Amino acid sequence: MIEPYIDLLKDNLLFQGISPQNLDSMLSCLDARLAHYAREQAIFLAGDPPRWLGLVLSGAVQVVRDDIFGNRSILAKLLPGDLFGEAFACAEIDVLPVSVLPVTDCDVLLMNYRRIITTCPSSCSFHGRLIENMVRVLAQKNLNLNQKNEILSSRSIREKVMSSLSIQAAEHGSSRFRIPFDRQELADFLSVERSALSRELSAMKREGLISYFKNEFELHKP
Repeated sequence: MIEPYIDLLKDNLLFQGISPQNLDSMLSCLDARLAHYAREQAIFLAGDPPRWLGLVLSGAVQVVRDDIFGNRSILAKLLPGDLFGEAFACAEIDVLPVSVLPVTDCDVLLMNYRRIITTCPSSCSFHGRLIENMVRVLAQKNLNLNQKNEILSSRSIREKVMSSLSIQAAEHGSSRFRIPFDRQELADFLSVERSALSRELSAMKREGLISYFKNEFELHKP
């Protein structure tokens, strides 16, 4: 079942340095299982115990947090090759503070995190490298979290937009790029109202700071 995604697994940071010959043995060691989710299903729900970490194989997934008033904030949108749940699982907290929801129908590889962070009884040759890779994954997620905090610490909607778009431009290595959000998702990611975001984007476009069409953006020098 996992054959269509072998190349994606080999290129993933978690599995770097692990030979393709060891891949099947490793997935068995991790109690890995392929799961399909329809758009209306939840992969993880806030309040669930964090037992699994996941790897998006196809489709798109969101990590969201809902407050007691029903307001939703998008913490991340994940595409094929992205991992989720690893920080909460490794922290060994009792319940998840966030939900992981499909944006589209998707395939996900679920792995038992205890099988990664504990010594393998079979003394698998790849296990030490797997733990090293997990540390690198957690470090990268920490950098991403710092970026999100930088965006949300901006005072105005315009500052949040420019901070977010500047990070996207740097990641793409170009002033012209495509963001992974539609308008409502971008508003939820920036923790602002959609109507206010739309007004600010229109104003920035009139002033020549940016141009955009749907989720394609270009930054212009002032």
